Amino acid sequence: MTDLPVLTAATAHLDPPLAALDQAALDANAADLVRRAGGRPVRIAAKSVRCRWVLERVLAKPGFAGVMAYSLREAIWLARSGLRDVLMGYPTVDRGALRELGTDDALLDAITLMVDDVAQLELAPPGARVCLDVDASLRIGRLHLGVRRSPLRTAVDAVALAAEAERRRLRVVGVMFYEAQIAGLPDSSPAVRLVKARSAAELSRRRGTVVSAVQDAIGGALELVNSGGTGSLEISSADQCVTEVTAGSGLYTPALFDHYRAFEPRPALYFALPVVRRPAPGIATLFGGGYIASGPSGRSRLPSLATSGLKLIGTEGAGEVQTPVRGRAAAGLRVGDRVWFRHAKSGEVMERFEQVRESLGTADELSLPERFHRPDLDRRHRARGPGRLRRLLLVARAQQSRDQESRGSACSSHPSLHRGRSRSR
Repeated sequence: MTDLPVLTAATAHLDPPLAALDQAALDANAADLVRRAGGRPVRIAAKSVRCRWVLERVLAKPGFAGVMAYSLREAIWLARSGLRDVLMGYPTVDRGALRELGTDDALLDAITLMVDDVAQLELAPPGARVCLDVDASLRIGRLHLGVRRSPLRTAVDAVALAAEAERRRLRVVGVMFYEAQIAGLPDSSPAVRLVKARSAAELSRRRGTVVSAVQDAIGGALELVNSGGTGSLEISSADQCVTEVTAGSGLYTPALFDHYRAFEPRPALYFALPVVRRPAPGIATLFGGGYIASGPSGRSRLPSLATSGLKLIGTEGAGEVQTPVRGRAAAGLRVGDRVWFRHAKSGEVMERFEQVRESLGTADELSLPERFHRPDLDRRHRARGPGRLRRLLLVARAQQSRDQESRGSACSSHPSLHRGRSRSR
């Protein structure tokens, strides 16, 4: 567990709200992902990281290969930044980005589009690489366990789309199966573990049939068969037809991943809020903090207190402008102190910050120049020159607080394109 007093000392010269990354925990988590992948290369889910320095650092380690992008504009940005293997995790209908993709042979070779419908093929430029997204949910009668993603489920479905893609001069290079009902659920009960085991067995049989049929249809081997997420690496990599697994959340290990049996969580990413009020002896009020995770609304989506002896107040929770906390440690907090949190999900908290500082695990903190993809910043700063984005460091001030100070409003006029409802990888 990160030594929070050391993290506080390392960032003492910076004003919170800020976000900090524990490098030692990050590196340990990366090594654990490789171990759990059992020899399969691990593709990094960029939406769960959202910091290019982290992507580059982890990709330089043995066992990692390639990135899974959230949007096509992100994929293009990553490819132009030097990454040569970018798999889209989701379909796109961004016509401008697709036109840009179709006019650049280097991008066409580096980026693989995700498709599950003929309507998506109609938008793809000729020569584009495509991967078929096949539904990996478990169905028991009318019961659907998993996320609602692709309409493709059977070998017949996949072969029909592959044939149509080739007819349109697209290159079918892969098939993806994302088993969210395995990867995205903590091992909270025997019933959940039973469902996971049954789902894994059903998917293994169906996945092999689909892969074999698609390869027969295209007349050759697929370059990639992608599967898995942070919570299911061992299960996915055990299937011999899977060529790679995807993970991202396991690098930071947010609060939603605290109750998995397959691995020991090592939290690596934190954010700090300053104490600005003491409304009562047992309560401290913090600035900001309403960093709620996407997905079904509930307590699991609230930020988690990393500073011990504190808890959120049930009637207020994490607030847009202020967050009151109470508990045995509240009495010792003074105005100006900081309280540390963990986000419920992995990369989403990065929407709130422009910078992240790396902590080396000692009070001697190191600043590194960094660039992190924010499509909104890309649009705002494109006039400064091709590909120029705001310089970033690896602890940060919250964009929200800057906006409030400069414009008197908590609203951002440039919402990040990263916001979504997908299950964590």
